[in-house]
Amino acid sequence: MESVRRVAGRALPLGRADVDTDQIIPSHWLKRIERTGYAPGLFEAWRADPSFVMNDARYRGAAILLAGRNFGSGSSREHAAWALLESGFRAVIAPRFADIFRSNALKNGLVPVELPDETVTTLVAAVERDPTLEIAIDVERRTVTAPAAGVSATFPLDDHARQRLLEGLDDIALTLRHERDIAAYEARRPQWLPRVR
Repeated sequence: MESVRRVAGRALPLGRADVDTDQIIPSHWLKRIERTGYAPGLFEAWRADPSFVMNDARYRGAAILLAGRNFGSGSSREHAAWALLESGFRAVIAPRFADIFRSNALKNGLVPVELPDETVTTLVAAVERDPTLEIAIDVERRTVTAPAAGVSATFPLDDHARQRLLEGLDDIALTLRHERDIAAYEARRPQWLPRVR
């Protein structure tokens, strides 16, 4: 996982509430065994509609997704975070996230930013008026700024999640921080016990 200190750029104003993981990445995409190749499945059913916001060329290359309340509800699928990241999104701003989506996002370096409803509504309206509007997310300071929209806010991010993002630590990297202790423990185990190789 890459370190994430700051996400800055344009945004895609999805603004829909209760977007579940099956809408983010439909279940038939879960048959793949790779961690890549999911971008074409992102919002697949909605993208079939030419008027869907993601098909609007003005928002192409957006780094931030602006979503509604309860984003990422439904079944647990890490594929949702993979599809968003592979499509160029580095952060999602919403009034609320489903816990499992939030966890999967953080484990993959996708920044989930919770802001009050009215702040998200302000950002969505501002981006709809001006698709070139820039939004900046500072992970270290836990702030979101969009001067052109009059937005300067802080967002909750626990210290552990913040540190993981700043240092680019996924679960494996966290475990490898204890590699010496694990090796010492394994060396002390009786020969008849199973071993990790």
